[in-house]
Amino acid sequence: MDVKKNALKGTTQQHLPIEDITDNMVILKDGSCTYIFEVSSVNFDLLSEREQEAMIYAYASLINSLSFPLQIFIHSALKDVTSYLEHLLTWEQKKTDPLVKKQIAHYRQFVSQMVEKNNVLTKSFYVAIPFSSLELGVSAVKSAIPFLSFLKPKQKEGLPIDKKSLIDRARANLEPKKEHIIRALGSLGLRVRQLKTPQLVAFFYSVYNQEKISTNDLPLKEGEVPVVLVKDINSKIESGEAEDEI
Repeated sequence: MDVKKNALKGTTQQHLPIEDITDNMVILKDGSCTYIFEVSSVNFDLLSEREQEAMIYAYASLINSLSFPLQIFIHSALKDVTSYLEHLLTWEQKKTDPLVKKQIAHYRQFVSQMVEKNNVLTKSFYVAIPFSSLELGVSAVKSAIPFLSFLKPKQKEGLPIDKKSLIDRARANLEPKKEHIIRALGSLGLRVRQLKTPQLVAFFYSVYNQEKISTNDLPLKEGEVPVVLVKDINSKIESGEAEDEI
């Protein structure tokens, strides 16, 4: 058991590819950087035949206009209706008509029971555009690609160049791509919102931990962004809670 405890000492974040999340950008350990956008959705089946054809042609134009890779990600999570139920309760308390108050109370109870008995899922849609570390140049690539490591004296593991220079290079590369994606998706009638740093932290936390977290729940101080994406299991091991899992 002691051996297993020692083997698990440390955080699972050490095994993630993410180096940092800063300046509204995800920085990977190999020097790649990414912008992530949340995109609204359209119910294609509710569109008329003419609108569906227009949507298909607009999407084809978007694909044909791309000169860089992108990733489309769909994230499913349990629907959190807590704020909606609180809104209904506030609305109910403001009403003076007993019949209206009763109807709102019945509806609030119906929503609460439905979510409790059924796994109500919500889907969120994201688009990611990357800046590859290969675009940094030959000198950076030598340190980024393992089989070229003999071309340069061995260095400590880390980013191929200093973080500030990497962010500047990545931003100069990603900003034109960002503007193109926003315009192209806008032509499809979709709303696009770039995830800021706190939202990126909350996004990856929910992806890796499979639970909902608000940016208000993050222990953020001004000018400080923790990259704690996966829960630390040290406390569980020390308390003995993880013995059954080992």
